[in-house]
Amino acid sequence: MTTILPGPDCTTMTEVRAGVDALDRDLVALLARRFAYMDAAARIKPERGHVRDEARKAAVIANARAEAARLGVPDHVVADVWERLVEASIAYELAAFDRRG
Repeated sequence: MTTILPGPDCTTMTEVRAGVDALDRDLVALLARRFAYMDAAARIKPERGHVRDEARKAAVIANARAEAARLGVPDHVVADVWERLVEASIAYELAAFDRRG
């Protein structure tokens, strides 16, 4: 098993790839946790029309963008990723809402 090193400590592509693969597994696990909140939202919201909330969407993306800027990563890239993530979350929540009958 390859030891997972912090990015700045990597000296080979094998180390870089091991770190990226491990991080990707962690990200998928975090996304699973996020989608569990979408299930909860679909259960809690009284009406399907409440699923899409443009003000909340804008705030979530702005928060992610600000955190990216604080961490020194490209905030426009993070904003683009979060746009897709939030839209996918809305679609998922709508489907969950519809399943509840």
